[in-house]
Amino acid sequence: MSRRPLPSILTSRPALARGRDLARTAADGASDVLHPVITIGRGMRRQAAWAGGWWARTPKDRRGPALLLAAAGVVVLVMMPYGPLLALAAVLASAAWMGRDRAARTPAGPGEAETARLRALYDALVPYLSDPADPAPLYTYDGGWEKAFGSYDFEDGRLVRLELRYPAYFTDGEADARARVEQLLHAKAGRGREYRFDWNEEDNRLVLTALPPLATDIAVQRFVTAPGETVLGFTDPDAVARTLPVTGGDGAEPRDAPPVLWRTGARSTEPHLLALGQPGTGTTGLLRCIALQALAGGDVVVVDGSGAGEYAFLTGRPGVLAVEDGVLGAAATLEWAAHETERRLVAVNRARQEGRPVDDDARRPLWILVDRPTALTQLALAEGRPDPQLLLDVPLRHGRAANVAVAVADQLDATEGLAPVVVAHTRARVVLGRLAPEHVEAVLGAAPGSTPAADVPPGRGYARLGTGPVLRLQVPAAPDPYDAECRAAHREAVLALLPGGAPAPTPAPAPEAAAPSLRKDVIRTVADLT
Repeated sequence: MSRRPLPSILTSRPALARGRDLARTAADGASDVLHPVITIGRGMRRQAAWAGGWWARTPKDRRGPALLLAAAGVVVLVMMPYGPLLALAAVLASAAWMGRDRAARTPAGPGEAETARLRALYDALVPYLSDPADPAPLYTYDGGWEKAFGSYDFEDGRLVRLELRYPAYFTDGEADARARVEQLLHAKAGRGREYRFDWNEEDNRLVLTALPPLATDIAVQRFVTAPGETVLGFTDPDAVARTLPVTGGDGAEPRDAPPVLWRTGARSTEPHLLALGQPGTGTTGLLRCIALQALAGGDVVVVDGSGAGEYAFLTGRPGVLAVEDGVLGAAATLEWAAHETERRLVAVNRARQEGRPVDDDARRPLWILVDRPTALTQLALAEGRPDPQLLLDVPLRHGRAANVAVAVADQLDATEGLAPVVVAHTRARVVLGRLAPEHVEAVLGAAPGSTPAADVPPGRGYARLGTGPVLRLQVPAAPDPYDAECRAAHREAVLALLPGGAPAPTPAPAPEAAAPSLRKDVIRTVADLT
């Protein structure tokens, strides 16, 4: 029995397809014809929204005169020859201008030079991100880089951002495998810049970002901070969730900068600081910056192990209890600091037992700044005296409860001479200078997320507060105002923060200190800091 054919209305699929095409063509044609009307209507809507916003922002006492002025303008237009027509034409022209399509045009794609750079980068990644056993490899020779690179940005012909995919079998959990890929990308993307690598192990993606250089024109100044907060320097805008108003040098306009804040006091988790660096990288300037900020509401004790007179400008200032650079003076000062810490602890304990506020002399912050303690240790051992670093045991162990903060700065080649108590209780770490990633990791306990900078000014390095992330750091300029080679603007900034009025007279130049011997095995000397 033969089947009856279906009606033509049910089997004419080509006719339905042609009908949809005709309807789509008619809609496109209508949109082209009505495009001016749509543009003018969009402009009228935007004009009405602007007028409504202006009316809402206008104070109530000014709305009456504004309405009177608008009515007078309408009367003048009506009385003018062709006034209404000219007004209508002006309104339509304004609506057409405001209703135009403002969507940014998407670029057609990378240029010839950019495509060649992406192709070279893709080919260089093939040996690292491919496997012969992979049936459908993402990275192959003569493969397509479009599937591997999700997004990319170029600026002046140089790659500034790249998001790439990598296969799931790549060992992104191993530091050596990641380091090889990062080193390759650093070389191929262009040397001379700092790059940050953000690994997303869940989605198997890596984002390469070229970091702009940190600002070096910021000098120490009166920063807007809460009690117990000290600005160590400034970092990348997306690394911290806070900014501070700062004033740059050379008459620059005030701007907001993202700070690296070190919090001290009874509620701090990292009450003590250790700063390390090569000679001339700015560790002494960091201690001067801390001292100038601490004098705003606390007392400062300075122990200068180098004996170069870098803190002579603080002598005799209000709030500066002592500035010592000899072995005997340093030992006596640190012994007094230990007794002062114990006295504060007793005062805090008695106040809590009696249910009354702590006395002001026990609540006022006390800062103990020690520069080059290993040099003092060497001198003390040569004279047969005890190590002055051992006197820091009480302030380091109990300083948080007594509102005592200790900041120690020394050179990387002398870290083996640091006392174990100093290493154990200084969990806020700063390392300055151009160092390899393994050196930074040995000091901070974690590798930096960016490549080292090509040009390292003084005060440039990394900071890590406790178990937080490793942040890029640029310390504000805080030179010795008695140094004839420092900039005049920086000298005035330092003198403006000194308490006690007019600056002291310039002292005689200090004798040159002996050049320290640098060790080659830096990794071995800083390995015990983790």
